[in-house]
Amino acid sequence: MRSRATAAALCLALAAAASSAPAASADEDTVPTRAEVHAAQAEVAGKGDQVASIQAAIDAANERLRSSSIAAAQAAEAFNGARYEAGLARAAARGAAQRETEALADVERLREVYASSVVTSVQSMPTLNAMTGVMESDGILDVLERMDTMRDTETALDSNYDEFRAASAAAAQASDAATAARADAERTETAARAARDLAQAAADSAAAQAQAVAEEKSRLLVEIARLQDISVGLAERRQAGLEATAAEAAAADQVAVPEAADEAAQEAAQAAAAAEQDTQEAAEPPAPEPLAPEPPATEPAPQPAATPAPESSGGARAAIAFARAQVGEPYVWGAAGPGSWDCSGLTMAAWQRGGVALPHYSVAQYEASTPVSAGDLQAGDLAFWGSSSSPSSIYHVALYLGDGRMIHAPRTGRPVVEESLYYWTPPNFFARP
Repeated sequence: MRSRATAAALCLALAAAASSAPAASADEDTVPTRAEVHAAQAEVAGKGDQVASIQAAIDAANERLRSSSIAAAQAAEAFNGARYEAGLARAAARGAAQRETEALADVERLREVYASSVVTSVQSMPTLNAMTGVMESDGILDVLERMDTMRDTETALDSNYDEFRAASAAAAQASDAATAARADAERTETAARAARDLAQAAADSAAAQAQAVAEEKSRLLVEIARLQDISVGLAERRQAGLEATAAEAAAADQVAVPEAADEAAQEAAQAAAAAEQDTQEAAEPPAPEPLAPEPPATEPAPQPAATPAPESSGGARAAIAFARAQVGEPYVWGAAGPGSWDCSGLTMAAWQRGGVALPHYSVAQYEASTPVSAGDLQAGDLAFWGSSSSPSSIYHVALYLGDGRMIHAPRTGRPVVEESLYYWTPPNFFARP
């Protein structure tokens, strides 16, 4: 970069010197002295060094902006994740409370059954009324019948008692589970509140950093324009072109890696299949000679062409149409419309219109979808950004439109926008809802 900047500055300096020098007559010898040449070269080299230094400062400012944006996105999605976990914990607490209520009601019902059994047992009084039954009976058969009734009553009493004890134990377990679920819900609520505060602080810091970077870049571009003797507008357009070129190079690298990996995997699979076929042929005994001559071999049937990737579904088209209708609306972390969005709030609402329910959390959206490769992307798919190779590191999500374009809610200070999938930093996860 430095050599290109130095060469450009040299050309500009020589052109400026040529345009500002007084016109020499045709018969005048205007060959510069060695000292003048050295001075011009030193001036050009000095300007080139300054331009390179300023460009490095711009690159550093862009990196600070990128880092602060990532930190803000991570904090915002951490809040969404904490809120998501809190929602699951609240639902679990409600379920545990319902089971506790049902268990306690079952205990109360069995308590009444057991009390009724006790009354019946007391009335029967197996030990005390045995002799009375014998004396008042009309015969031995009547005595036996009364004894059987008393045994049945005692068995029923024992059974009801066992059911009551089992129900009491289940109710105690349900109560313990409900207490634990309520405590877990309280912990997740506390964590969500802490994550909310961190997200707000990160968003404020990112906004301040974006403002500072914008001001610094404006100042540096003015200096570049002065050194290169061009307008500030031209310097800004050149800088935008440099950044766009860098993004396109990153996009090319991002696409090339999965394709190369796919080709390598296919070659490995073909080699393994060939080796397996050779092994099978070596292990099989030779086929017997045919009794009659075989018909001449025919050309092998052509293999069917690979099935092309299906077009986007109606759900994907509906999701894209909804997202496009939100372009220009502000980014607000934690928002899911109407009128303001964060990244996962926008994709959740868009795919809700497409008939698919997704959580308001980018990691959970990836987990609820089917992973696809970069080469298999279709319009309506989701692109994710993560800080590592683990999906748990995902912090940003966008809706893919096709042709390398996307719609997303970028960050504080930037509204919902349609732009290149690689405008910022390449995504590293892709999935289809």
